[in-house]
Amino acid sequence: MSDPTRLTILVSGRVQGVGFRWWSADRARALGLAGCATNLGDGRVEIVVEGAEESCRAMLTAVRDGDAPGRVTSVVERWGTAQGLTGFTER
Repeated sequence: MSDPTRLTILVSGRVQGVGFRWWSADRARALGLAGCATNLGDGRVEIVVEGAEESCRAMLTAVRDGDAPGRVTSVVERWGTAQGLTGFTER
């Protein structure tokens, strides 16, 4: 098994007020990922997940191509070193 990794996903579009954070949390938990989904002041949602790289990649695919509520117009990804997050929160 590979070491955990960290993925930050910045999502633009109509992603606030449509259940997008709840959807993100549900997908992340189903993939066994820890982290959080946060509404940003500029209308984007930031998703931070930690776990197996293949699960992080599956999360990224779900955000880009999945059945997310709202309308995703742009996705920016940033990979890093896991910091030991546990659970998943929506803020």
